[in-house]
Amino acid sequence: MDTKHTDRRTFLKSSLSTAAITAAPLVLTARKGEAAQAPGATAQPAGEPRLRFAAIGMNHGHINGQCEALIRAGGELVSFYAKEPDLAAAFAKRYPKAVLAKSEQEILDDKAIALVVSAGIANERAPLGIRVMKAGKDYLSDKPAMTTLAQLAEVRKVQAETKRIFSVMYSERHENRATVKAGELVQAGAIGTVIQTVGLGPHREIQGAGGRPAWFYVKEQYGGILTDIASHQFDQFLFFTNSTEATVVASQVGNLRHPDKPGLEDFGDCMVRGNGGTGYIRVDWFTPKGLATWGDGRLTVLGTDGYIEIRKNIDIASGKQGGSHLYLVDQKETRYIDCKDVALPFAGKLVDDVLNRTETSMTQKHTFLAMQLALEAETKAHKLAPGAAPAGSRSPSSQG
Repeated sequence: MDTKHTDRRTFLKSSLSTAAITAAPLVLTARKGEAAQAPGATAQPAGEPRLRFAAIGMNHGHINGQCEALIRAGGELVSFYAKEPDLAAAFAKRYPKAVLAKSEQEILDDKAIALVVSAGIANERAPLGIRVMKAGKDYLSDKPAMTTLAQLAEVRKVQAETKRIFSVMYSERHENRATVKAGELVQAGAIGTVIQTVGLGPHREIQGAGGRPAWFYVKEQYGGILTDIASHQFDQFLFFTNSTEATVVASQVGNLRHPDKPGLEDFGDCMVRGNGGTGYIRVDWFTPKGLATWGDGRLTVLGTDGYIEIRKNIDIASGKQGGSHLYLVDQKETRYIDCKDVALPFAGKLVDDVLNRTETSMTQKHTFLAMQLALEAETKAHKLAPGAAPAGSRSPSSQG
């Protein structure tokens, strides 16, 4: 993030609020039939749509958030396709104006459709994206956008050949107002030069009566915990440190408390070093039932002149309601910044990129590097045995 031409003092005076917009939050569940249980759909804005898009694959409820973001940005959801009749029915109920296509190919052949979005089973997202790009369309995938380094290599190859956009909805940054505000503050120099990010992504395994779908417990399909959940944290590390190159220093994963689900990795952490700073990442499936939301996600951005802490979904200490809580500590004071009116620019910029063939929403290099780091961390990870403490920890009895 270039701060050379930013007037820090002027920016900070005006940074406490931005243009307000209304938006349904991104649905962060993967329940059976989750599309039917999600909040209501955003109304289509009046007037001619900026672009027309379609959805293929709705195995994760994130598909609703992807569609909502594009509709807010002036896109029109015109058609969709799902192999699973129950998912198609739930999606049709939520988006009654969209037409159920007879096949994936029908959507790929429709020249009026500029962009395809997908939250299919994770290991099917990259192959779909390749077909979409070869059909001359742009693509927005849920994370993780691929589950193997081989898939990433093929996606990079086809994207370079076709010059189409292959984007990923890293929703913890793109659709979280406090994280967007933190980016603005860092760009303004509010905490000096960024040194490190610490990203925590705890999740609750069981949400709702239906539970998680079967593919969620098959590593070949979901990609592993660092590939899946931690792709969010790798994206944020690159963004806030302004790193364009990075290396995984160490990583570890394990199934520490789910012996009945051998394919599940319920814990993972990683150290990463980039050409703009360092990072630590921890993700898990251990959110206790006593928490009022699915996960107490946190992001700390440490700078030379202060730090920012984001409490993404809940603030258990203050009693403040909802999510997107931001605390800024600098050389003068500690303050809470209300982010409820912060705009979410990603989808609008993506629509601009589709129309203008630009890279204002997120560069292709960044998109791929975030997934590369997640995949490399998963591939290189030390495997923790059930009941074993993560490397570097000690039992209470051994502490002085």
